[in-house]
Amino acid sequence: MAAEDLIAPSILSANFAKLGEEVDNVLAAGADIVHFDVMDNHYVPNLTIGPLICEALRKHGVTAPIDVHLMVKPVDRIVPDFAQAGASYITFHPEASEHVDRTLQLIHNEGCKAGLVFNPATPLSYLEYVMDKVDMVLLMSVNPGFGGQSFIPSALDKLREVRQMIDASGREIRLEIDGGVKVDNIAEIKAAGADTFVSGSGIFGKGQDNDPNRYDTIIGKMREALGSVGS
Repeated sequence: MAAEDLIAPSILSANFAKLGEEVDNVLAAGADIVHFDVMDNHYVPNLTIGPLICEALRKHGVTAPIDVHLMVKPVDRIVPDFAQAGASYITFHPEASEHVDRTLQLIHNEGCKAGLVFNPATPLSYLEYVMDKVDMVLLMSVNPGFGGQSFIPSALDKLREVRQMIDASGREIRLEIDGGVKVDNIAEIKAAGADTFVSGSGIFGKGQDNDPNRYDTIIGKMREALGSVGS
């Protein structure tokens, strides 16, 4: 049975001056997961948000799953902070952890679901030894560090390969894609095997701040495109 398609707006592209309202609006428009990009100006060349923002969204009243993507090195120190702040998923890059298995166990021990993230040129070999410990695999279809980049087409082949690995494992593991996901390519991405779709500028970056229905329109078009792909 195919997993339900989940849309995960990346708040990196939202208006931070009214972040709670932005998150409320995309969830009301039909989004499923809040994607939370954490960058440290060390592992990636940018600096973004930390646990306090995650905690603030929970206190604001956000009950949807929060998917924390750690682009930080080292990762273990910050995992408990995000777990306590209300993260649902915590994913990290294997090359940013000294001990991948230990970090996955740490995330689970903190009460969160755990996942690995693979950059466009990162080999999938890490997965072979930890398929029994991951709840999500996130493939980057851009190089991490900045929003608004274009989708890298070779990610489709990588998606197909991971989909085969997940299906062969018989486990319920979500396959997430992040980078350049928009209305006009989301169907092709689903057809390659993804079931969880991160979109930042594709949802938030439309320059239509005066249109109160813009998120309903964009997410509705994404749902329509996803629905056009056979299971």
